[in-house]
Parts: sequence; structure tokens; C-alpha cells
Amino acid sequence: MIAQLTGELADRAPDQLILNVGGVGYRLQIPLSTFYALPDSGQIKLQVHTHVKEDAIHLFGFLTAAEKDFFTLLIGVSGVGPKLAITVLSHIPTDELGLALADGDVARLTAIPGIGKKSAERLVLELQDKAGKLVEAGSQPANRIRRTDSQDGFLEDAISALTNLGYKESLAKKALKGIEISANTPLEELLKNALKILVK
Repeated sequence: MIAQLTGELADRAPDQLILNVGGVGYRLQIPLSTFYALPDSGQIKLQVHTHVKEDAIHLFGFLTAAEKDFFTLLIGVSGVGPKLAITVLSHIPTDELGLALADGDVARLTAIPGIGKKSAERLVLELQDKAGKLVEAGSQPANRIRRTDSQDGFLEDAISALTNLGYKESLAKKALKGIEISANTPLEELLKNALKILVK
């Protein structure tokens, strides 16, 4: 089973690429997140998931281990195949996906094409704990919001203020996620820092 490939980027499209490895061209299906991060040319290393069916073998490539980890989690859910998993990863960053699953944010998940309410609820039910562990493993303590009981109300106030200013809740949460929060951080300072991120 192929788990990783390193080679020259021979061709690329939004949904796939061809990687030249020692004179052999491997065709890999990719999410948009990987496509946008690809160089124009040169050597690249891809994390690979090999999907074996009765009549075919498909390779799925990812620039980051997080993309591959979430792809593997998604296709492990009943009713979610590789095509839908790639669609999910193409429409939401892995860190935001992890938080949406860990927090049970069904509204955010149903905003992804191909994911209805029942599918979102099933994803949360089956992946909430696993996604939470991935989020914790891939996050630095200094820049991730620690969701404690004492901070929940504080964060809700910040999210409410940002949504009242016209920002989508998912964007507000994403901006707040990248800000270090302490027990004595003023709400005004938190909002100011969040707005700096949102207006970029």
C-alpha cells in the first residue's frame, strides 16, 4: 500500500495531479486545499491514501498529514465515500473541520456541499471524540482557545459581538481560535485582535 510519494509535479488540475516518481507517472486525486498550495513546478512530497476497490485502485494525495488524517476519518463513516471526503476537505480547512466536529457544530458542517443535517449529525456522533484528539494533537497550547467552563460565556460574548458586526459565526470562531486568551484578557482587546484577523 502506497502511503507517501515524492517526485516531480508533471501536471495538475483542481481535482487531480500527476506525480513523476522515477519515470513513473502517478495520478492522484486531491482536495482544493492541496491544489491551492501546490508550487507551479518542482519536487513535492505527498501523503497518500490508497483506496482499493474490487475493480480499481485509486490514490488520493495530500500535502499535509492533517488532510490525510481527516480524510481517513471521514471515509470511515458509513455513507461517506472518498469523493465526498475530498469535497469536504475542499470546502473547509482541517483545523476548522476538526473544531466543528469536536464542538458538534452541525450548522457549520451542513454549509459544506453534499452534507445534509442527518449526515452532519452522523459525522459528529461518530467523529467528535476522534476529531477532538486530532485538534489537540495538532494545536499549540499558546494559540488555541482552551474551552473551559469559565471561558465559554466569555467566548460566546465575543462571537455574538462579531456576528452582530456582520461576520459569519464560523469566521468569528476561526478568528478567535488564533488568539491567545487569558483569564484577564479584556473583551475589547479580544475583539480588536479578532477584527485585525477578519479584515485581512
